[in-house]
Order: sequence, then structure tokens, then C-alpha cells
Amino acid sequence: MADNSGKGFVDFLGVRNLTVEDGRARLELDATEEHLNSTGGVHGGVLATLVDTAMGRAVRSRLGEDDGSATSQLTVTYLRPGKPGNLVVTAEVRKQGEHLTICEADVEQDGRALVHAIATFAVLHS
Repeated sequence: MADNSGKGFVDFLGVRNLTVEDGRARLELDATEEHLNSTGGVHGGVLATLVDTAMGRAVRSRLGEDDGSATSQLTVTYLRPGKPGNLVVTAEVRKQGEHLTICEADVEQDGRALVHAIATFAVLHS
């Protein structure tokens, strides 16, 4: 199911093909020169934003209509540098509790792993 609620910063970055369904999310970004750091790799902040966005959407897909979530801890492991081109991000809820949810995400480019991340989200009940 497409998720069109992603207006704002992720649109500015160029995120596209965002899909969310039952604790899973997937999105893509065509990394351009604007997404690179001074050494020519995709900036770590861009990659961290992508995994945080995908995981946040995956978590919210499992919450009640009036509930929300907030990232309380994010660990990003950078496995290799990215380059200009298509990045694919996938995320999945791993453990869901009443007040905390744990999610994992991966970023791949050309079939190779760039990033693995794990995050804890606080569940905000209304």
C-alpha cells in the first residue's frame, strides 16, 4: 500500500516509491551529487535519515489510528560507502511491546549492503 503522508523533509531528499504494509516499509532514493559528502560517498546523514524514515513508517503501520511513535534510539552501521544511483531501503518491525517497539532496516545499492540499522521507538498512546 502506498503511503502519501511523507510530505516534508523526505520529499526534499527525493524519497520515492514509499510503501508500507503491516510492520514493513520500503522506499527508494536516487542518490545524486547533492547527497554526497566531501569524499564522494553518500552522506551518512542521508543514509541515517532513510533508515529512520523507513523504520518509523513500519512502526506506525502497526499502531492504532490515534497513536504515534518517536525514535528513542538509533544505531546505524555503515558497511560500505554509497555512490550516486538508486538506493533501496527496507524496514521491518522485529519486536512490538506496549510502550517500545524495535525495528531493523537495511540499505542496498546494486544488490550490495551499504547500511544495517536497528532502532527503538517509543510508542505514544493518545
